[in-house]
Amino acid sequence: MSVFFYNIFLVLLKVGIRIASLLNNKAKKWVKGRKNVFENLEKVIPQNESIIWIHCASLGEFEQGRPLIERLNAEGSTLNAQGSRHKILLTFFSPSGYEVQKNYKGADWVFYLPVDGPRNAKRFLEIVKPSLVIFVKYEFWYYYLKKIKYRNIPLLLVSALFRRDMSFFKWYGGLQRKMLSRFDHLFVQNEESKKLIDEIGLAQICSVSGDTRFDRVIEIARKFEPIPIIEKFIENNKTIIAGSTWKEDEEVLQKAFLSVNDPSLKLIIAPHEITESHLTDLKKLFPESVLFSQLTTSVPTHDSRLTTSDSPFPTRPVLIIDNIGMLSRLYNYAYITYVGGGLKSSGVHNVLEAAVYNKPVFIGPYYEKYMEAVGLVKNGGAIVVKDELDLIKGITGLLANADGSYDKACHAAKTFVWKNKGATEKIIQFIQEKRLLTS
Repeated sequence: MSVFFYNIFLVLLKVGIRIASLLNNKAKKWVKGRKNVFENLEKVIPQNESIIWIHCASLGEFEQGRPLIERLNAEGSTLNAQGSRHKILLTFFSPSGYEVQKNYKGADWVFYLPVDGPRNAKRFLEIVKPSLVIFVKYEFWYYYLKKIKYRNIPLLLVSALFRRDMSFFKWYGGLQRKMLSRFDHLFVQNEESKKLIDEIGLAQICSVSGDTRFDRVIEIARKFEPIPIIEKFIENNKTIIAGSTWKEDEEVLQKAFLSVNDPSLKLIIAPHEITESHLTDLKKLFPESVLFSQLTTSVPTHDSRLTTSDSPFPTRPVLIIDNIGMLSRLYNYAYITYVGGGLKSSGVHNVLEAAVYNKPVFIGPYYEKYMEAVGLVKNGGAIVVKDELDLIKGITGLLANADGSYDKACHAAKTFVWKNKGATEKIIQFIQEKRLLTS
């Protein structure tokens, strides 16, 4: 791709999203969120402030960037040459990241990133004047990267993952390779990614750090906060917890759950989308289910221990989570977990959130693009199912545990997560050794 075609892409992107915003709520938020963005930045960004700018495409990338943000916020790690604390500016490209994390306390400011372009990039950098810029995994905006490089601002890419079929490694990927060369350092997840980067002549700015998401899920598990209502719902029953599910996952789960037909088994579903229409469809699929919001209203608010014995909800076999932000803690209560998305070509969601709690993980067959899922399958912590028959067989086998299969899968899951921790510390050490925040 040449700069000429990249500029055409930017025009089509802006026009396409504005047209889509007439009918699509997500696109509408994308447009609305960028209205007066420069004026709003100028209002809140002080002059002569030391700022670390961290950019994430969406929510998944934020989860990778979050351990780094929190480590940078730790005492002593964000001091500049004058001894004052650096501030954190967090930006998102997608509404699915911004709308969920716009009030994130780990950042001093959270904004949408203005659309790329020479004027926008110039104006953004003139307002923010960052001391350090960190892009997470997949975000390559030509003009932003170009002007950051021209201003000699340290620029890092973290938790990056590359595959040979990407444009960087094709004959037409000259512009993409140039964008990569703008970075001062590329922290990649695995040796395969580094080998690809080496092949295009960027070995000197690339190193393997691993995936910061391992550090993130370990920290979540370490700081686990109980959810009393979930404990009351589960009581002493073995529970399947299915997270980030789509329609395809839910249909398979419904057939498998009915076929297993164990009255002591419960199911908790945290769907990827919690729109009213999707929740209605889920209720139809599971007529005996109850929504989490209904659960909370059925319990006296004064009783934080939830000792009410006459509450009817523990008898319901299926619970549907109709909120966002609980899933990473929910998995702790599972006997068996199911992570959705793998029955769709778009791919499986975050398997690490489940595996860190020492739980076996069921996933669909579309997982090959996600190295953490590939590793978990190879390690024995994840079990691949393509339909309800596979899932029935898998659940039945783990519940029986006749050959110790459940215990082996639990051990494999947790071992895999813990042996891959440490990416955040490697990045922090690089920042400190290169004095990127003290020069």
